[in-house]
Amino acid sequence: MTLVFATNNLNKIKEVQSLIPEHIKLLSLKDIGCFEDIPETQNTIEDNAIQKSEYIKTNYGYDCFADDTGLEVEVLNGEPGVYSARYAGEQRDANDNMNKLLIELIGKHSRTAQFKTVISLQLNNNSYTFNGICKGEITHEKFGKQGFGYDPIFRPHGYNITFAEMDLSLKNRIGHRGKAISELVTFLNS
Repeated sequence: MTLVFATNNLNKIKEVQSLIPEHIKLLSLKDIGCFEDIPETQNTIEDNAIQKSEYIKTNYGYDCFADDTGLEVEVLNGEPGVYSARYAGEQRDANDNMNKLLIELIGKHSRTAQFKTVISLQLNNNSYTFNGICKGEITHEKFGKQGFGYDPIFRPHGYNITFAEMDLSLKNRIGHRGKAISELVTFLNS
């Protein structure tokens, strides 16, 4: 089976490749000659994932899956949520995003948050979605050099280190994307 993973994010590709069984050949957008920005204009994480997977299926004809992920902070009414990648602006800079979030949380009583990933699969002209959630809290400063995005300021419940301090295998086992990919793989293997 061959599937396109509809992302240009090399960190996501590396993370997901380690979770996909060997009998599934994973192609990137570069592999299929897709170099344009795929639209993400929806108001929810789920709808963005669906929009991206439908775009690849419609315009390139490949069975594919796309994900969208957001960090939802309880005291900020779920922000940055669907706007996580561009929270501090269209430059989509992870440090700017983290800095803005840390400033927004100054003086707040709660730092409870969750990462949410939705994967949309287009397979044999059918559409499916898979979800993964990892609950935790936002730290007061950045810790660690691994990972990407908000990983240096997100500490999952039950751990005393951030995602950016974890090795990839642990992050994949407990994290939002790993959980959603696990659902996807279980479905593909059934």
